[in-house]
Amino acid sequence: MSTPFEIASFEEYLQTVRNELPEGRKYFRGQTKPVAAGYELKPSIGRYEHLRSKSFRERDELEREVLDVFSNHLVTHVQHLPRTDWEALAIAQHHGLPTRFMDWTTNPLVALYFAVRETKKDDNGAPIDSAVYVLISDPYRFSDFHCKRQPAVRPVKDLATETASTVSGYEEFGVPGLDHEDGDAATTLSPATADEEETSEDEGSPRVPVPFEITENVIYHPPHISPRMRAQDSVLLACLKPFESLEDRDWLEIVIRQDAHDDIRRRLDQYGVFDRQLFPDLDGVAKWLRYRVFESEGTL
Repeated sequence: MSTPFEIASFEEYLQTVRNELPEGRKYFRGQTKPVAAGYELKPSIGRYEHLRSKSFRERDELEREVLDVFSNHLVTHVQHLPRTDWEALAIAQHHGLPTRFMDWTTNPLVALYFAVRETKKDDNGAPIDSAVYVLISDPYRFSDFHCKRQPAVRPVKDLATETASTVSGYEEFGVPGLDHEDGDAATTLSPATADEEETSEDEGSPRVPVPFEITENVIYHPPHISPRMRAQDSVLLACLKPFESLEDRDWLEIVIRQDAHDDIRRRLDQYGVFDRQLFPDLDGVAKWLRYRVFESEGTL
């Protein structure tokens, strides 16, 4: 883990994100409890300690079986069935099923919201700092699988330099060529037909693995199955080893001091990055009203 930044204000957080983070694609995750407080960076399924006693094969079979059961129940609850196991697992994650996916976002303010929305307390009742984590390892992207599956681009035939075909052009209409015996033309292949017989479009293309067969961590941008995912700029990290924490070299930590939480919550609300916007449903409206009226004693 890189040396953590310690943030005491909303402006300081913005400056840190803008000026202090390494170059390249970044993903953010806000946690009300930092790693130092025992909340490790691992998927939800990895937090069930009793599963550790199972073998790798048993855990793999369990994940697949759970997804199968969940997928069977999707039929009566969604308008569009998922096309792949990736989409099905994303829906499961969205609805609270423990999976090997971790929630991240491309929006640093969304991550800040999740870090400060609720101030946690330690065993003695004292408020604790929260944290925003930045994924800096640049994991493999799900879209890269599809890039590898694209068929090779074939050069366009140059009619000016191609040898003239012995096919007259009438054969596709069932009329023999004028200068050939019946049947001669039927045994002659045009260049396009020969190419099609030589190889099919997807021949040799690598198969996209299911989430349980990945060989490294993979960033997955799921389809917007709900307004929440769109509003939160959600991305998912499929973890190769869901029962182990992310390696220290994969992330850096931005500590958000607990005494700055109240002011940061107010600033986020002013900038439209709060309950009502990030949860565009009745739950979000209720959470926003609870904050405005009962938690911050503000005005509507």
